[in-house]
Amino acid sequence: MSRTGKKPVAVPENVKVQFEGNYITVTGPKGQLSRELHREMIIEQNEGWIMVKRPSENPQHRALHGLTRTLIDNMIKGVTEGYSRSLELVGVGYRAALEGDKLVLNVGFAHPVIFTPGDNMAIEVPSPTKIVVKGIDKQQVGNLAAVIRKTYPPEPYKGKGIRYENELVRQKAGKAGK
Repeated sequence: MSRTGKKPVAVPENVKVQFEGNYITVTGPKGQLSRELHREMIIEQNEGWIMVKRPSENPQHRALHGLTRTLIDNMIKGVTEGYSRSLELVGVGYRAALEGDKLVLNVGFAHPVIFTPGDNMAIEVPSPTKIVVKGIDKQQVGNLAAVIRKTYPPEPYKGKGIRYENELVRQKAGKAGK
């Protein structure tokens, strides 16, 4: 049995979960999320709990068991607490700023790089060298943070670039001088 899949998902009182076939809609204080789940997974909704069961011991069903449970749990956490991902800019003159709801990055290119957040997402810039991506969908928050980081990933010689908060960048030794 999947260790993750056999755990029940707790549903808080301020969250409403609806199933229509293999579609799930979760509504909470921060917003609403919908997703299509795999049609073969068995989902049972009790009072305050959701249980995910698999129809057989087929390897595909075993793989989908924990995934389905985690997707439902992430949706419930997203509409109650939300998700955030922090990024840091390292480098002389590298800075971030907000213009309206758009993120403007100056990271050594000849032009500024502009990002627009999607629906149910927000970008905050608490300091010129820190970016916080917030939202209710864990996948969208992680994807936007990855796209921002990909603009100028940290390079291994001086460590300059955009990195996740507390990310460890291994430094390489430069050329040996004579």
